[in-house]
Amino acid sequence: MDKIKVLLVDDNEVVREGLRSILEPQSDIEIVGQAVDGLDAIGKAQELQPDVILMDAQMPNMDGTEATRRIRQLLPRTKIMFLTVYGDYVGGALAAGASWYLTKDCRRQDLLEGIRVLAQSSRAKEKNHAGL
Repeated sequence: MDKIKVLLVDDNEVVREGLRSILEPQSDIEIVGQAVDGLDAIGKAQELQPDVILMDAQMPNMDGTEATRRIRQLLPRTKIMFLTVYGDYVGGALAAGASWYLTKDCRRQDLLEGIRVLAQSSRAKEKNHAGL
């Protein structure tokens, strides 16, 4: 099975590197890129075609909710998981097209499980769309 392609989107380098340290050792996950804000996320998502995007809520230039809305229009099969410090952004994120959310104090296992569930969902839709 192909690795799950993940794009990390967060304006905080320490958070991106922390996520990288959790995800890189996983044999079924590949980090295909990183973005520092919503505008950067849109460009990288189009270029890299990730299965799952881990999206921060608050970022400069464009927040995660607006970036999610735009990415979902461009890449409807890509799943977006919101990672936020506060639950205040959850309603807007889900309305914009996010498929999952976690707070940044979540357990490592919850993060990994969420990525895997979203990737399975994305791949199932892709197979159905292809008539398989």
